[in-house]
Amino acid sequence: MPIRSMTGFAQVKGQIEDRQTPGQPADPSKNRNGLTFTLSLKSVNHRFFDVHFRLPSDTDSLEMHLRRRLKEKLSRGHVELALNLDRSAGESLALNRKIVGGYVHAFRMAAAEFGIAAEPDLNAVLRMPGALDAAILPADGDLEACVLSQVEEALDKLNQMREEEGRGIERELRERMAQVYSASQGVEKHRQTVLKIYSERLRARIEEWLGSQVDPERVLQEAALLVDRSDIQEELVRLQTHVEHFLGLLDQSGEVGKKLDFLLQEMNREANTLLSKTSGLAGDALKITELGLAIKSEIEKAREQVQNVE
Repeated sequence: MPIRSMTGFAQVKGQIEDRQTPGQPADPSKNRNGLTFTLSLKSVNHRFFDVHFRLPSDTDSLEMHLRRRLKEKLSRGHVELALNLDRSAGESLALNRKIVGGYVHAFRMAAAEFGIAAEPDLNAVLRMPGALDAAILPADGDLEACVLSQVEEALDKLNQMREEEGRGIERELRERMAQVYSASQGVEKHRQTVLKIYSERLRARIEEWLGSQVDPERVLQEAALLVDRSDIQEELVRLQTHVEHFLGLLDQSGEVGKKLDFLLQEMNREANTLLSKTSGLAGDALKITELGLAIKSEIEKAREQVQNVE
């Protein structure tokens, strides 16, 4: 399985047929189209798995099942799931007598208590959340069963889009790593130049110390410091090893975004050390600085892409 982006969108539609009441003859005058719904999934990048639901009221059980399904198919990302319900044009809405009756009773009680001659506005009452919701949700778990049967299709579509975008990210990441590796090989070609410059500096310092009263231990310490600072081979080896490990992760499946980001941080650290060891050098050694800056630029571009990898 290729790497996946955390960005994607999917939408599916479903329908719940009205069920005939047992023992009752079919009524041809009634609309049998039932309830239609639209299930939408949208995901963007996030450090962890973060899911938000926009569901009709009284669907707590459905939310729990949906959350479980999403966790099975998605590892990281901010995910928004929206469920929109829509009755057919010929379907009548049922009145939620409990909500409407409670509001009307409370209104009249308040009017009587304060001596106000007024009646509640029915238009305002029917606009209250839930006043006409009673007919929207089907009974006996029909909505839950139908939505759960459609969520797999939505997740497949979402992951298909995420994988398609992931293939584009993977191509760019491989190109960036090729540039980093090539630049590190260019630095390696100029490594002898750096060693030669530091060797000349070390020779001059030793000659200076030998002509003055200097503690031999101090000479050895300074020489060891210059030798350690002069060689960038260790940084180059680690940098190239990180690149190879990075490319190996791109061939793996599953959640690799965090690992890729960690490797890029390590590469950036090696590039910084390389630049610090070669700072202040003139001549051909300046080419190492140019290549080191190019390496850092490619790493930064790669990190921008990795932030969206699952």
